[in-house]
Amino acid sequence: MAHIVDVHVGKRIRQRRWLTGMTQQKLAELVGIKFQQIQKYETGANRVSASRLWDIADALDVQVSFFFEGLKEDAQALAEGEAGVPLDLMGDKEAMDLVRSYYAIPENQRRRLFELARVLSDVA
Repeated sequence: MAHIVDVHVGKRIRQRRWLTGMTQQKLAELVGIKFQQIQKYETGANRVSASRLWDIADALDVQVSFFFEGLKEDAQALAEGEAGVPLDLMGDKEAMDLVRSYYAIPENQRRRLFELARVLSDVA
């Protein structure tokens, strides 16, 4: 079974890659590995070495620390078995597409959409 840190780092790699609109193939090319290895990193099946994580961070234009943000919260939620929002929300392609689309909307319209979503969620 994969270690929670490896799974979390993999999710953060996938999250950043999706947010930038980069494919696994493109990231693999930038890092100098095969895309299958990126797949294994993103699922937590394979651990990412420190030097490889450095290269991935450079290719995705983030600090290495980005990949560890939220780790304590994920570990605590997993330990407590919290219900509600899934731990892998940001690892869900549909959710990431929604976030990307949301930020493509002009700010004034985005604010109105946000308020509408808030009202609708209060009704549900």
